[in-house]
Amino acid sequence: MKTGNQFQTVAIVGRSNTPGIVEPLAALADCLAKAGFEVVFEAGTAREIDIDRYPAVTPAEIGARADVAVVLGGDGTMLGIGRQLAPYKTPLIGINHGRLGFITDIPAADMLAVVPVMLSGKFEREERTLLESRIMRNGEPIYHALAFNDVVVNRSGFSGMVELRVSVDGRFMYNQRSDGLIVATPTGSTAYALSSAGPILHPQLQGIVLVPIAPHELSNRPIVLPDDTKIAIQFVGGRDVNVNFDMQSFTSLEPNDTIEVRRSKHTVPFLHPVGYSYYVTLRKKLHWNEHLSNGDDTES
Repeated sequence: MKTGNQFQTVAIVGRSNTPGIVEPLAALADCLAKAGFEVVFEAGTAREIDIDRYPAVTPAEIGARADVAVVLGGDGTMLGIGRQLAPYKTPLIGINHGRLGFITDIPAADMLAVVPVMLSGKFEREERTLLESRIMRNGEPIYHALAFNDVVVNRSGFSGMVELRVSVDGRFMYNQRSDGLIVATPTGSTAYALSSAGPILHPQLQGIVLVPIAPHELSNRPIVLPDDTKIAIQFVGGRDVNVNFDMQSFTSLEPNDTIEVRRSKHTVPFLHPVGYSYYVTLRKKLHWNEHLSNGDDTES
C-alpha cells in the first residue's frame, strides 16, 4: 500500500468497445510493471482485451487492493468507475482516449511519460463531489443511485411538457413546466447542464446547480444552491417521464413520484500532473483560445 506519496498497486481500467485500445492498454501496463509497480486490470477490461499476464479484479477488489486506478478512455469511463470506487476513496488518473475529455486530462500520447512520474509522488490532488438520489413512491424508496455528473428528470419521445414541483430543504421553491430539470455537480456543470445554458462551476466550488430544460417560462433560470441542501422534485403533471443518473441508469416515473437529491457523503479523488490548470482545460475543450495565435496558455 501507499508510503507517503508512493503507490505500489495500480489498477488499469479501459474504455469498453473501443477499437485500437488494446495496444495502449498493454503498453501502459508493461511500462508500469517495468517501473516496479504491481499492475492489475479491472475484470471487464481484462476480459475484453484478452490480456492474461496481469491479474483481473472486480471494482470492489480494486477498492480493497489498489492504491490508485488509471483510467484510459473518455469521461464516461471515468464517471462509471468513479461511482463504483467512491466508497473506497481510490484516487483516479484519467487518460483521454475519447473525444472531449473534461475529466480525462492526460493525452494518450503522453501517458507513458506522465503517469510513472505521477505515481512516483509528483501530482496534484483534488476531491470531486457526487450526488446521491432516491425515488420515493407512496412514501417508500423504490430506487437509489449515485451520480457523478447529474440527475436528470425529463420527458421522453414526443410527449408534452412535464410539470415538476421543486422544494429545497423542505421549502417550496417553484412549480415548473418544461422538458425537464437537471441537478448537476460542479463536475457535471460542463456536461448536459452546459448544453442547456447552465453556468460552469469550478470543481472545487461547494454547490449544486439546477438547470431547467427548455422551460415554458423564460423566467425559470438556472440557480446554484449550497451543496448541503436537500432537493425534492415531484412529478405532478405530464406523461412518459424518466429520471436518469449520469445518463447510465434510467427509471420511469409515475405521477406523484418524488426524486430526492443531496450531496453524497463520498468524494472521488482526482490526481493531475503537476501544473494542471482547470482553466487550460476549459480553454482547450471549449475553444476559448482559438483567437490566440501563439498558443500561450499563460494568457488571460
